[in-house]
Amino acid sequence: MKKLLWHIRTISATIVPLVLCAVVLGGTRPAAAGQAENAQQLVDKARLTLNAFVANKEMGPPLKALLKKATGVLIYPQVLRGAFVFGVSGGSGAFVAYDAKAKKWGGPAFYTIGEASFGLQAGADAAEVVLVALTERGMTALLATSAKLGADVGVALGPVGAGAEAATANLSADIISYSRAKGLYAGISVEGAVVATRDALNKAYYGKEVSPTDILVKRTVSNKKAAGLISAVSKAAGK
Repeated sequence: MKKLLWHIRTISATIVPLVLCAVVLGGTRPAAAGQAENAQQLVDKARLTLNAFVANKEMGPPLKALLKKATGVLIYPQVLRGAFVFGVSGGSGAFVAYDAKAKKWGGPAFYTIGEASFGLQAGADAAEVVLVALTERGMTALLATSAKLGADVGVALGPVGAGAEAATANLSADIISYSRAKGLYAGISVEGAVVATRDALNKAYYGKEVSPTDILVKRTVSNKKAAGLISAVSKAAGK
């Protein structure tokens, strides 16, 4: 009987750790794969959002004029009313940056956007938002772990409609915002909103811990699946 118990304990001591290891690994891999898939979906949706903005007769011309001199562009495919908080998928975006020396766009890095009193206009429950960084100060602020628009960095609504393209020459803000709700320009103010990095998505998309600076400035990582978004931004910017 004692020998039997000894055999049972020996087998248990061997099998239980193996089972636990299998459970941990089995739980980790799908989670990482799921995050990578979420990141890719966000990249694809960001491309569609940018193309829609560029195609808009009122918004397209001034936006393209700004992109020609932009240091970076942060695209949020969907921002929800009542869900404009950190960690919410509806408030996530993809940020790509322009390297003047290499003369090409790179990225993306992933971000959230949040602000307690956010309110959508035009009777919509969701909006698409594009933030165009025009200055090094704007770029530096967005590369930080988090930045409050209007406090840490200047932000202004982008001009639209007749004469809007010419008006872009006189804009002095670090970041210019454009937004759309229900297919129409919504004029949503992002003043006071906090933009922050989504480290989990960055890690999942590139397979290791990376910062926005690693992705957008040092360019130590890349993902060929982002080619569609990079191409769309490059085409819209004409550079």
